[in-house]
Amino acid sequence: MHKDLREDVADAASRVLDASWTGSHTVPATGLYPHQWSWDSAFVAIGNRHRAPHRARTELRTLLDAQWADGRVPQIVYDTARGDDYAPGPEFWGGPRGGAPAGSRPTSGLVQPPLHAWAAWLVHCADPAGSVRAGFLARTYPRLARWHEYLRNRRTGSVGLPVTKHPWETGTDNSPLWDAALERVPPLARTPVRRPDLAHAGAGERPGSRDYRRYYRLAEAYRDAGCDDDVPVGFAMVCPLFGTLLAVSELALARMATTLSDDGAATAHTAAAARVVAALDEHLWDEDLGLYVALDDTTGERVRRATVNGLVPLLLADRLAPGRAERLLATLAGPGFLGGGRYLPSTSRHDPAFDPALYWRGPAWFNMSWLLLRAVGALGRDDLVARLREQFAAAAPGGFPEYVDPDTGTPRGTRQFSWTAALTLDVLLSSDHHPVPLPTP
Repeated sequence: MHKDLREDVADAASRVLDASWTGSHTVPATGLYPHQWSWDSAFVAIGNRHRAPHRARTELRTLLDAQWADGRVPQIVYDTARGDDYAPGPEFWGGPRGGAPAGSRPTSGLVQPPLHAWAAWLVHCADPAGSVRAGFLARTYPRLARWHEYLRNRRTGSVGLPVTKHPWETGTDNSPLWDAALERVPPLARTPVRRPDLAHAGAGERPGSRDYRRYYRLAEAYRDAGCDDDVPVGFAMVCPLFGTLLAVSELALARMATTLSDDGAATAHTAAAARVVAALDEHLWDEDLGLYVALDDTTGERVRRATVNGLVPLLLADRLAPGRAERLLATLAGPGFLGGGRYLPSTSRHDPAFDPALYWRGPAWFNMSWLLLRAVGALGRDDLVARLREQFAAAAPGGFPEYVDPDTGTPRGTRQFSWTAALTLDVLLSSDHHPVPLPTP
């Protein structure tokens, strides 16, 4: 991309982030998503670190200010001044239930993928002097360590990997990975299901009403159990994306601990990452599909569906079992994914559920392309870097959409989407593509 055009696109992305900035956090989209979302804020901080490192630090601190006493970082931190434009709203969860800090904004009881420590480390590295002056690592490291302790102590399932209690926790809400488990959930929610999302995206681009009734039923069960992770709610899934981001973030915590002169903690975080990688290799690898799959912790069965979630372990390429990284690269470049069309689909083109317009069942998402871009860049695969960067070149002309058709590039979902803008900014302004400065294995 020509220098002047690159600067124009970066300026356009910055304007999206400026428009969504509230003074303490960034909303994912002012219409469809008017509150603060957990992993959205991590992606936004990664982009903002280049031009507004102070804002990036504030973004993460604001999110962590809503951390629960048990260590969980909530999926949503509600801004009650923004009305009822999103459902379910804060009234659904009925207040903090003793979990969130006194006086904090109301939150969901669910969580999202643990990208936060990686984001915090990248933010620190972008402006180490400013980070030190703000005491950023000293303030955020203990909170992030507690977040990981929560996942290890309260969410570890039968195979030693974190379990998600709801599709919303996976970040890939209606992926085919969750279909079989959701079939066991009656589509009979007590709460009336409102769909304000359909005012911002077409019905063919969003999960259906039957899906939403199941989502609400699960959320009701978890809420009614006091968000107690020991109470079965009918959904307990192990996701390769979630596990991978935990391992990468443990390695980021190791770097934070070293910087804070706590070598013992650094060693513990590195060992925790190694345990996650070993469990991914042992329990989630599918040789026939050439990627990692999900596992149903209720039945013990693996879910043999090929999705982008199963490619994300490429971020841990130098730690995976021998030969796995090469197979993942071949699958990524193959006809089910990059080799079959223009952009990276969220579900393999070979999967019977593939739909190029429908949310996580086919469209190309910018955050997933960013994750894989960081992975293949670290491996020196310039051919795949070029393919993945192509999607970001289409972000500004498409109005920074939530996701796009993987074959035509048609914008889908809402527009002026914050993490699309933030990650476009990162792709334009980053000098390298290493996922995080990792300790050697």
